[in-house]
Amino acid sequence: MSQLFERASQVIPGGVNSPVRAFRSVGGEPYFVAHGHGAYVTDTEGNRYLDYVQSYGPGILGHAHPSVVEAVAQAARQGTSYGAPTEAEVLLAEELCRRIEGLEMVRLTSSGTEATMSAVRLARGATGRNVIVKFAGCYHGHADFLLAAGGSGVANQGLSGCDGVPPSVVSDTIVAPYNQIPQLDDHVAAVIVEPVAANMGLVAPQEGFLEGLRQACDAVGALLIFDEVITGFRLCSGGAAEWFGVAPDLWCFGKVIGGGLPVGAFGGRKQIMEYLAPLGGVYQAGTLSGNPLATAAGLATLELLDEAAYEKLTCTSAELAAGLAEAIGQAGVEVVLPRVGSLLGLFFTSQAPQDFDEVSQVAENGSYAKFFHAMLAQGVALAPGPYEILFPSLAHTAQDIEFTCAAAAKAAQAI
Repeated sequence: MSQLFERASQVIPGGVNSPVRAFRSVGGEPYFVAHGHGAYVTDTEGNRYLDYVQSYGPGILGHAHPSVVEAVAQAARQGTSYGAPTEAEVLLAEELCRRIEGLEMVRLTSSGTEATMSAVRLARGATGRNVIVKFAGCYHGHADFLLAAGGSGVANQGLSGCDGVPPSVVSDTIVAPYNQIPQLDDHVAAVIVEPVAANMGLVAPQEGFLEGLRQACDAVGALLIFDEVITGFRLCSGGAAEWFGVAPDLWCFGKVIGGGLPVGAFGGRKQIMEYLAPLGGVYQAGTLSGNPLATAAGLATLELLDEAAYEKLTCTSAELAAGLAEAIGQAGVEVVLPRVGSLLGLFFTSQAPQDFDEVSQVAENGSYAKFFHAMLAQGVALAPGPYEILFPSLAHTAQDIEFTCAAAAKAAQAI
């Protein structure tokens, strides 16, 4: 055990401040990052890694992008938190609404968990109903009622649920298989879904799935919530709604809109959003919501994400997917790399999974853990769990992709 991890384990449960950072599902202990720049991070022992974690999505520009660093520095010189509105909050809200067709109002939060939790409360308040439908393997943050059959960090810990969550809390949460349209009735307040399931590896929506959810919600008067914490402003300027041509009633955002700092947002049509206090009876609050450092970082990030940037990001991901498939396949190892835009999954199997049950079967074959450590030994950092995805950034170069694929060819021998 490294000295720093030993110290951390004495004062932090498990030595980490988020279970996804632990190496429980791959074995070993986590490296501690000292600093990051562009596509790379360097740990406290001086090891340098080509990074495909990128803070699980916010690093779309790469680490420590000069424009983001300067924007945060300028904001910090003015003060770090006021407990009062700022112009930057308005600017970020305007930018989100400008990019997303149908998004008329937003409320900023401090995390994606707060955004999804608040969106569900709003949906219940606006409809006067209690029941929520979610999908197995979709992770919507760690709010009690959304942890049922959560993917990503929950699944990586070998958990199907969460201790400390009373059965009564999830009694109004219905869990359905991803890529299957559930039967709804007039007790359902909302259906919440990751339009691209990116917390159980990568599972793309089958043709007609999102359209079917839209129709099913409309038929019973339920609201459709897109959890775009990962897909929002990463697939394209208009997010999954633009990508798939299906508009929800409520959106949830995070990751990219904070540029690496803690921030989230949820929003929708003005008619629905006006149920929120102080206009309506649905209470939601946060002292640090719209924090000036986070909004500055988010605005600086979004300013650089034009159509050319998205085209480059998608091409990088496509080249990485093709190179990895060839390198691993030539080693005689079965692999599929499902991709939606710049989002990239990695499954050691012959056919891409379509739901959480199929993903779990692949995740349990043990291949990912071997591949992960073999890649890390060669200086390539993937997420420490088979339920995560790869996040190529705009900082990843053609040389980085070539290096990654060469490392993968060697790492495949470990499987």
